[in-house]
Amino acid sequence: MNQLTGPIPPELGNLSGVTKLNLQSNRLTGSLPAELGNLENLQELILDRNKLQGTVPAASNSAFSAKMHGMYASHSNLTGLCRSSRLKVVDVSYNYLVGSIPKCLTNLPNASFQGNCLRDKDVKQRPSTQCGAFPSKSHQVPKSKHRPTEDVPKHQKESKPTWLLALEIATGITVGSLFLVALRTAFHRCNSKPAIIIPWKKSASEKEQLAVYVDSELLKDVTKYSRQELEVACEDFSNIIGSSLDSLVYKGTMKGGPEIAVISLSIKEEHWTGYLELYFQREVADLARLNHDSVGKLLGYCREISPFTRMLVFEYASNGTLHEHLHYGEGSQLSWTRRMRIILGIARGLKYLHAELEPPFTISELNSSAVYLTEDFSPKLVDFESWKTIIARSEKNSGSIGSNGAMCLLPSSVENRHLDIQGNIHAFGILLLEIISGRPPFCKDRGSLIDWAKDYLELPDVMSHIVDPELKHFTYDDLKLICEIISLCIHPDISRRPSMQEISLMLESSIDTSVSIELKSSSLAWAELALSS
Repeated sequence: MNQLTGPIPPELGNLSGVTKLNLQSNRLTGSLPAELGNLENLQELILDRNKLQGTVPAASNSAFSAKMHGMYASHSNLTGLCRSSRLKVVDVSYNYLVGSIPKCLTNLPNASFQGNCLRDKDVKQRPSTQCGAFPSKSHQVPKSKHRPTEDVPKHQKESKPTWLLALEIATGITVGSLFLVALRTAFHRCNSKPAIIIPWKKSASEKEQLAVYVDSELLKDVTKYSRQELEVACEDFSNIIGSSLDSLVYKGTMKGGPEIAVISLSIKEEHWTGYLELYFQREVADLARLNHDSVGKLLGYCREISPFTRMLVFEYASNGTLHEHLHYGEGSQLSWTRRMRIILGIARGLKYLHAELEPPFTISELNSSAVYLTEDFSPKLVDFESWKTIIARSEKNSGSIGSNGAMCLLPSSVENRHLDIQGNIHAFGILLLEIISGRPPFCKDRGSLIDWAKDYLELPDVMSHIVDPELKHFTYDDLKLICEIISLCIHPDISRRPSMQEISLMLESSIDTSVSIELKSSSLAWAELALSS
């Protein structure tokens, strides 16, 4: 997230000790150097949100090597990134790459190719109008030295019949009248809404500044907080409970009200564009319509010009994140039955988001950090990474609007939120594995959690090896069902993955989370019950 320009130096391929290369959100151009494939220890390659062109330098001479990436593939059959046998994460999204996605990279635990100019129907790519913005030199059309056909004298052109000329004039008048009516309607609609002036482009001049109109109908039912209110509630924004490259998360308590979690976008005012403002409004409206016991509730938002502020305010779940309890807290607090309740709650929440909302809604990054727990350990799905979708969508569309002349755009006119239902289902499978094993999705020593667990998932004799050693007991029938669902969710063939309706039905019909089950399987619980009585 700097302003680095120029091509990626191929000499980086000589840094044999590199395990992670992150050059995202710069202004890098040129092609991806094939020399990056020399990095034998490389595990993460993050190059999203640049202006890289050309093809992805990776090829294999057999389909077998694509499936066996990092296991049995011979280096003699591989070129470019296919040679990086330890590669787990590749993110080259939102560049201008062309060609096809290399087969050897399609089965990585985490790979993102969206927002490019690739020939792939399953991954959302840029529209062709944007892909034409960066033609290669070899394809540039030379300027003609001859005069265009428009310079031919008028008397050499055939004269049009009188009736055709009259018809063209009448058609032009009709179309012009309709255009004026539409323009007048839009003008009145815009004038009826409060406006803020924001540049459409970064470092824009005054001439490039256009009015962005707040759609009062879109946000009329959403509470708007002042920065001062939130500053008091969050103790001068000193109580930070989470952070990322794009945002900070604060905890606070409203006066006489609930505990809150406040997400603040980490972006400078000069980098805030008109499209970002439009997508911010749309995101607030999208989150405000969510209403389910297993989904975090948006209480409101904050938008101020001085000091520049863009915040989302959620109801806080007092027990922290599931990630904290699994990996940094006392794992014994999460008994088997409690973990099953959490799984059921997450499944209900995703079923609601995918199947009961219209239009559907997906979590941007579904993982244990996106699951907050209430005092009684009920799960709440919170999309704290929604800032990334706002930035990604605005970057995708920023080149499709001119900066000259007056223009009125409303939030309802911009692109809808990106839906990744299959991505959520795959992530749910990994999350299930994380919950029952107590292990993180990726570990430096053991690598990918899925790679570690695949030898146990379908073998009843060793299936119990997956279970978190912190657990004193578990129910084998539950474990068998969970392992079956995990295998279905992470299946490489998307068409064979179940929907969240089907997954919820499987869980609800087979898993018993009643108190009697927990007491029956735990002698300690019986003793605690006797003491409390």
